[in-house]
Amino acid sequence: MSALPPCPTCNSEFTYEDGSNYVCPECAHEWPMVAAAAADEGARIYRDSAGNVLQDGDTVSVIKDLKLKGSGGVVKMGTKVKNIRLVDSDHDIDCKIDGFGAMSLKTEFVKKV
Repeated sequence: MSALPPCPTCNSEFTYEDGSNYVCPECAHEWPMVAAAAADEGARIYRDSAGNVLQDGDTVSVIKDLKLKGSGGVVKMGTKVKNIRLVDSDHDIDCKIDGFGAMSLKTEFVKKV
């Protein structure tokens, strides 16, 4: 039997699995198994506007028109961005957009395709 992680809120060792979540019976705290696995690795979890987990190489779609600083152009809603790269900075995604070139985006303005 594999050891389940302790509750991050109260450190109880009596956690159990419920679907895709861990649950603490003492404080009723629930947390996703994906977050617990990434927390063990020390990795940051990147999520899109709908809450889907993003990974390097994913394809995303822009969910609203984004004005570009300096050039006066606009990245239109629905623009697909292929092969994203996740970075740990104020803008979470580095990518290339056809017609615009290299760009940094925030995960709150994209949706996984």
